[in-house]
Amino acid sequence: MRDRFHWDFAKKFDYRRNSKVDWLWILALLLAAVLVYSINLGGLALRDWDEGTVAQVAREIWRAPANSWRWLHPTLGGTPYLNKPPLMHLLIAEAYSLGGVNEWTSRLPGAMLSAISVPLLYCIGREVFPRRSPAIFSALVYLTLLPMVRHGRLAMLDGAVVCFFLLMMLCVLRSRRNLRYCLGVGIGFALVCLTKGIIGLLLLAIALLFLLWDTPRLLTSPYLCVGVFIGAAPVTWWYLSQWLEYGNTFTHTGIMAQSLSRVWTSVENHAGPPWYYLLEILKYSLPWLLFLPQGLRKAWENRNWSWAKLILVWIGFYLIAISVMQTKLPWYVLPLYPAISLAVGAQLADYWHTSDASYPRPVVVCLGLLAVGATLGSFYFSPWSPAQDVALQMILAAVAGTMILANILARRGDRQFLIILIWGMYVSLVLFMTSHHWVWELAEAYPVKPVAAMIQKSTPPGQIIYTSFPYARPSLNFYSDRQIITATPDELQRQWQHNSLSYLLLDPPTLKNLQLSAAQQLGSTQRWTLLRRGEG
Repeated sequence: MRDRFHWDFAKKFDYRRNSKVDWLWILALLLAAVLVYSINLGGLALRDWDEGTVAQVAREIWRAPANSWRWLHPTLGGTPYLNKPPLMHLLIAEAYSLGGVNEWTSRLPGAMLSAISVPLLYCIGREVFPRRSPAIFSALVYLTLLPMVRHGRLAMLDGAVVCFFLLMMLCVLRSRRNLRYCLGVGIGFALVCLTKGIIGLLLLAIALLFLLWDTPRLLTSPYLCVGVFIGAAPVTWWYLSQWLEYGNTFTHTGIMAQSLSRVWTSVENHAGPPWYYLLEILKYSLPWLLFLPQGLRKAWENRNWSWAKLILVWIGFYLIAISVMQTKLPWYVLPLYPAISLAVGAQLADYWHTSDASYPRPVVVCLGLLAVGATLGSFYFSPWSPAQDVALQMILAAVAGTMILANILARRGDRQFLIILIWGMYVSLVLFMTSHHWVWELAEAYPVKPVAAMIQKSTPPGQIIYTSFPYARPSLNFYSDRQIITATPDELQRQWQHNSLSYLLLDPPTLKNLQLSAAQQLGSTQRWTLLRRGEG
């Protein structure tokens, strides 16, 4: 009896000690994630398409009267917004009410949810791996993945979707030993669906396929059925409320055109080959991509273990699903990166626990090639080069130093090269986010804020402006608080002739070719001229 008492006491003490260590890791990972996800968050303008659209919908919710139903039936430019459910838009609108309308408040909710996903992945690792080290390495790899950090910081929906999906998967794993977590499965499913629609069904299918392979008895549990039903209830209510408000318009636009049709048609010409997402992973997952093949092989060899089943189902099913879709967008691959991090983390933990290791030659060679490439890039952007860019030079110098040290240590069989890689990539990412390059899409077109300021100053509220720019820019609509419509030269000419109060935003060649009569120039900036028809 006495021995049993000591054994039980030792178990409880060990559990409390492990729990304390886990909470310390969770706190450290959260603080590191908050730093890299929030630094310089409002330093750059919102980019076109997703950011501009999301911010404008959120602002219209924020401006709506308190007793209106705009939170349930959002609008974009005064017309019904049927693209996605408004959960993230509501969070951004709440941020506007607290901190005003700006880039920082637009990006803050998504960035913080993305930061929370880092310790969530650590908790998932603790559920499936028999040791703590694979969970730590998985979370650190995930923390230093460029595509996750960059897209998670944007005013988009995808960082939040990944966070809610990880919450759902964590509850799925914990429900195997505590059925009360089945309620969390439903909550996570509901949050995903209320953020990005029926993609929640695809992510829920991953969880159910994993359970079918790993814990099939749970699929017949009434607790899981009740949990999913509770989660599906608010989602069903939202879709029903939209249908009651808009009828077949919502069915055609919100369900078919913006969701289901993306499977068999290319929406808005966003097409690509079946290997599109493989290329995305190849381009942006270095240096962790070097360890992914070994991690996947390790998962296959250990496919009787829960962690391996989770990785294989997650990566295999989701990658196939998005690859066969005809619409291809870079951020569709984001829910795959946590699974990639788990696979890489499992392999890195093996390296860490192997003494006097001889690391694979391809890994060492690739680290050397990355060191050479980053060093050459640093020299290319140095002050004495025609392409001088001090920010890029510092970032590439940090990457080069990381890869050089990691290569030297890996050649010696020193496991500390993993610490160098993790720390060096984290510092490089922080430097990158403090630069003006992290939203590199802003360089694809003219700076939007000076033009928007000119439009806002020189036109009445609610005015429609027609422009010769070849495509729509939602960020220009957001900053100018006006509707800017793209038009061909012929359409601009007709608008000018038939509307006595026309406002046109024209580039120099179009302005010269149209030869508009009775034109009053209201302003000019960034090589764009704002004109109004009427008396001078």
